Amino acid sequence: MATRTMAQPLHDRVIIRPVKAEEKTAGGIIIPDTAKEKPLKGEVIASGPGKKDEPVSVKPGDNVLFTKYAGTEIQVEGENYLIMRESDILAILN
Repeated sequence: MATRTMAQPLHDRVIIRPVKAEEKTAGGIIIPDTAKEKPLKGEVIASGPGKKDEPVSVKPGDNVLFTKYAGTEIQVEGENYLIMRESDILAILN
């Protein structure tokens, strides 16, 4: 399924759709909204071309792990996204 992007990021920026926060623990305890941690994983929706000498190494569809306070949160058509620099991405998950 092709994903329609709402914008094209510039330079070394990427747009990421974060995964949903866990609602319950493994033991079945419901986690209240105030105690939920910010997700650290997400899917790349769009990526910029990169810097002059460094192309971006992630592509749309990649699942990534990023730093806790990375990116700027935006909301488009009721869905939450993050825009961040590629350097805030720690790993590409398989």
